Amino acid sequence: MNWTVHHRQETSSTNLDARGAAPWTAFTADFQTAGRGRLDHRWHSTSGVNLMMSAVVPVDGMPPEAAATFPLVVGLAVVGALSSLCPDASAPFLLKWPNDVYVGGRKVCGILCELDGDRIIAGIGVNVGERSFPAEIAARATSLALAAPKAPPVAAVRDAVLAALADLHAVWRRDGFAALHPRIAAVDFLRGREVEVVQTDVDTAPVAGVCGGVNPDGSLDVAGHPVFAGEARIFVF
Repeated sequence: MNWTVHHRQETSSTNLDARGAAPWTAFTADFQTAGRGRLDHRWHSTSGVNLMMSAVVPVDGMPPEAAATFPLVVGLAVVGALSSLCPDASAPFLLKWPNDVYVGGRKVCGILCELDGDRIIAGIGVNVGERSFPAEIAARATSLALAAPKAPPVAAVRDAVLAALADLHAVWRRDGFAALHPRIAAVDFLRGREVEVVQTDVDTAPVAGVCGGVNPDGSLDVAGHPVFAGEARIFVF
């Protein structure tokens, strides 16, 4: 798939830039003034050293519930791309339900997917060259520069992620999420861990227990119960 890539030095949000764009278009920026993740969390990034990208893919003709599984498909694409680019990383790249990529127990990529008509905008933030983080996230964030002997160029990460995303999107659209489930299960960061899943930062009734992993429908097994949305927090690494 040939992607059309638009780049800006600065923008408010690449996801906003991508609204209404044609499928197979990607938007990148050196810096975002209003970058965000799930639950409206801010995305920290030094200008020019990380990948901030939003990629537009078609979902016309697919059932609405299918869109809910796409963040995991994007995460799998990122895991594959980073594993290929950084084979000598200090630990394997793993997929954390529903939308993060971890390495060495720390977050290296966040994903925010938004439905835009008959398209999905996949916002992807990969910490590539970042070497320091704000105190509130320093203990749980990392980058390719910190996890591997040498970080690849941001453009190489962009191209590898887009190529992997196009390939996995074709499988997901043709055969459904279940066709990718074995590959997702093989890189499941949460499986076997004690977790709680919250709907908001102030959720007073989280679902908690030992995680059985991602289910074939994209939900998360927590103590035998499927959870379809939320943010998983780990009790014990």
